[in-house]
Amino acid sequence: MPASSSSATISPQPRHKNPAGGANAQRRRPPPPSSEDIITRLKAICTDGDPTKIYKNLVKIGQGASGGVFTAETGPDGQSVAIKQMNLEKQPKKDLIINEILVMKDSQHRNIVNYIDSYLWKGDLWVVMEYMEGGSLTDVVTTSYLTEGQIAAICHETLHGLKHLHSKGVIHRDIKSDNVLLALNGNIKLTDFGFCAQISEHHAKRTTMVGTPYWMAPEVVTRKEYGSKVDVWSLGIMAIEMVEGEPPYLKENPLRALYLIATNGTPKLQNPETLSAVFRDFLNRALEVDAEKRPTASELLKHSFLQKAEPLTNLAPLIRAARETNHK
Repeated sequence: MPASSSSATISPQPRHKNPAGGANAQRRRPPPPSSEDIITRLKAICTDGDPTKIYKNLVKIGQGASGGVFTAETGPDGQSVAIKQMNLEKQPKKDLIINEILVMKDSQHRNIVNYIDSYLWKGDLWVVMEYMEGGSLTDVVTTSYLTEGQIAAICHETLHGLKHLHSKGVIHRDIKSDNVLLALNGNIKLTDFGFCAQISEHHAKRTTMVGTPYWMAPEVVTRKEYGSKVDVWSLGIMAIEMVEGEPPYLKENPLRALYLIATNGTPKLQNPETLSAVFRDFLNRALEVDAEKRPTASELLKHSFLQKAEPLTNLAPLIRAARETNHK
């Protein structure tokens, strides 16, 4: 994906009315936690000890904004794991890292990348996760043609991961092909929980503009209160990615894309006539502009399009081909 598709928090100050009706009153935000608070909280989460004695043969496989990603081997059988290493001094939003670890620890599920352990070691935070050797869905959608049955299978698995997160009061807020990881056998898991929001009975909606512009739901862009259905919209955009190789408006700059999302409603497909009626209906349901009418992840799982899902093993040749293309 081009650099412009990277995640972002775009958060101009919202205007709030206080309960008494004073239009100019601002709701006070709590001050951000200090670095000392963050370290104390991380120490409570992390395992004591030297991770270099447990994880061997580290090989760098990626570099993100927050640090490097490595593969490593552990245990007597040399099981592969993924390790994200972050220098805490260079992290502008340390609280997001804690959020990510806590969400992963509390969200063990077959469609979510499983958290294994974390360590604070010599100023670096190590987060150890299961290794998804097939890479991201982005690699597949940009190198291969996906059948509707394969797209249905990916949507089915992603929706199960979302249903699980939403059942725990967590909104992912950054669903896109980059954040769907694949195993070589076709298994599918959600990753990257740095932008997750926890909602509760007393705080059921959010207003912060968070995520990656091209996948954002209209209610996020227009600064309305929103809930977990923003992830369903993003899944619909990801389904278009699987058809067209990229999300709508990717050739526009991010601010222009936000304007188009806010004003155009449900995005238009380039060649809708090539898709089955049931797939077009699935997309229209996921990409319903009115969040009240948009289905939940649980409701969308009942859509007849998902009955077309092929076995996940049918994805394996595409995953291998994408790996070969990207490793040339």
